[in-house]
Parts: sequence; structure tokens; C-alpha cells
Amino acid sequence: MLNYNRKKLILAGAFVLALLLSFSFNSYSTESEALNVKSTVSLGVISFEVLIPGEGLESAVVCPLCTSASVAGKIQEGAEKIVENIFINKLGEFKEVRVLPSERLQAVYKRVAAESLRKPLLDVLNKVGQETGADILAVGYIYRYTERVGYDYSVKQPASVAYEIYMVNPSDKSIIWRGLFDKTQKSLMEDLFQISSFFRGGGKWLTAEQLSKQGMDEIFKKFPGFAR
Repeated sequence: MLNYNRKKLILAGAFVLALLLSFSFNSYSTESEALNVKSTVSLGVISFEVLIPGEGLESAVVCPLCTSASVAGKIQEGAEKIVENIFINKLGEFKEVRVLPSERLQAVYKRVAAESLRKPLLDVLNKVGQETGADILAVGYIYRYTERVGYDYSVKQPASVAYEIYMVNPSDKSIIWRGLFDKTQKSLMEDLFQISSFFRGGGKWLTAEQLSKQGMDEIFKKFPGFAR
């Protein structure tokens, strides 16, 4: 009788342990799945824009997002797409980022912007985020983009680039990051403070695209990441 009761207790204990282990495993799986979902950031890139000075503003342009003024210059045709592609390629270094398909995003943005002509840009981005499910929206503005005139080791005119990129949380309309790059390449004789960037560029005169890539690396050094 004693052995029989002992067997019943052992069986009951084993059953309870199995239930606990099953519950623990399911809870862990659910938590892991939730963490995986949260660790993915959906990011939409609004087509970058070229900003040119308005009437009476001489060489100044006003950022549509922050309304601050910046010095502008000549811009090569297609510069906005070049810088945008460099930015998107940079995002590829972040495994947690999922860049939203561009075609649908641009269509939604154009429609919402057309329907909200008098509204602030942050309000437009808020609605675009709601419709596309974007966690973050990026906008970029090109202020200057002039190509070098010359060759790798001899130039008449160096490349000069200026652009600004913002990342916005559309749900609360907050700017979570701003990256500004503004540089005209100079020789070491002109500016010894550029010695590090000069040698990062291979010790040669860069093209505007190469200078833009170097600038993207520089502004992302201060990027805090996508942790939420």
C-alpha cells in the first residue's frame, strides 16, 4: 500500500512538473516572438529634395521641416537621387531596419501632401506614417552638390557638397535624429585640420559622390541607433 501511494505521488509530481515546463517554454517562446517583432523597425524614405533659394533670399534656403536657413549653392542634376541611394545603402548596415517599398510610400506621400498644402510637414508625415505603418520616416534635402573639375591628384575646382537628413517618428511628430554634412574639399596646404578625412579619401581629390559617401559615414558616427 505504501509503495502504491508513493507511485501515485511520483506520477502526480511528474505531471505537475511537465505542466510547469510546458508553460515555461510557451511563455519563453511568446516573449521571444514579441521581442523579435519589436526589434524590427519599419523605415520609409521620402524622396530627397533639392532646395534652391527663393526670390530675394540670394544664396539662402529654408528647411521645410525645421524652418532654419542654410547657405545653398549649385546643384548637379540628379544629385538628390545619388545622396538618397547612399543613405539607403547606409541603412543596410542596420539589420533591424526594414526599408519600406518606395513606390507605394511616394504615392501616399504625394497624395497626402497635395491634400494638406497648408499643413506643417510634420502633420503630413504623421498621416503618411498612419497609412503606411512606418515607425520612422526619413526626409533629406540637398543644399549644394558641385562636381570636381580635374582628376584624382590635380583639380581646378574641388567637389563641394551640402545636405541634411532628418529621421522623424510620425506617430508623435518628433524629430529623433538630424544629420548635416557641409564640406568643400581642400588641400592639406589650405587646411591641416582636414588631414584625417583627406587620407580617408585615399589622399586624393574626391568626386562629389565620393565626398557624399564620406559625409554619410561622418554624420552616422553620431547616430544613436534604432533602439526603441
